[in-house]
Amino acid sequence: MTKKIAVVGASGRMGKLALDLIEASQDLSVFAALDSKSELSEVLGADLIFDVTRLDVSAAVVAFAQANSIPVVVGTSGWSAEKLSTIDADGSAVVVIPNFSVGSMLATRFAAEAAKFFDSIEIVEAHHAGKADSPSGTAVRTAELIAASRGNTPLVPGVGQEARGEVVGGVSIHSLRLEGVSAKQSVLLGGNSELLTISHETTSVAAYSAGILASMRFALSAQGVHIGLESVLG
Repeated sequence: MTKKIAVVGASGRMGKLALDLIEASQDLSVFAALDSKSELSEVLGADLIFDVTRLDVSAAVVAFAQANSIPVVVGTSGWSAEKLSTIDADGSAVVVIPNFSVGSMLATRFAAEAAKFFDSIEIVEAHHAGKADSPSGTAVRTAELIAASRGNTPLVPGVGQEARGEVVGGVSIHSLRLEGVSAKQSVLLGGNSELLTISHETTSVAAYSAGILASMRFALSAQGVHIGLESVLG
């Protein structure tokens, strides 16, 4: 028996990809395809909600999902650690994935590990011109994990210098929005006479396919709040 998936944000790049993946699968089926202005009551009866909208809409989707005991996978950007702390951890499953790319997950993991050995770290991320938010959710998550890995030991950002980007967890993040780019992130770690760069790039949304399907299948049987693709794949 196939599981019924409601996609909220179905008209966007990620929403369209999710619909294609669901329709091509053997164990999932499309229950509803909603945009950001649709009534959330249209998801009632679904086994899972897949949310790729805007942060304000996403927060309402998560609240509605938990109120109706429907698992939800959140691919919407902008869920900071502070925002994530507002989710009811005892409610139905909420799986928040800042980036569905396996390569991106690994690059972030490598950067967090390397950050223990460097005191000068900055992030440069570039996305397509149509991306509405900056910095990206992936960059914010990377900065937060770097800070946690270092035990919140202070870094050396350009405090007070507007051109040095937004500071998250002591890490300066520089955001580029350009035509001709899908998604790219580089973490630059500076040391004594050396520079380590950990970089990852996707060239199309197809890179997110495996992560999206894995996250949906995981959420269908999960409980509580899970953050990042690493929580899905282990």
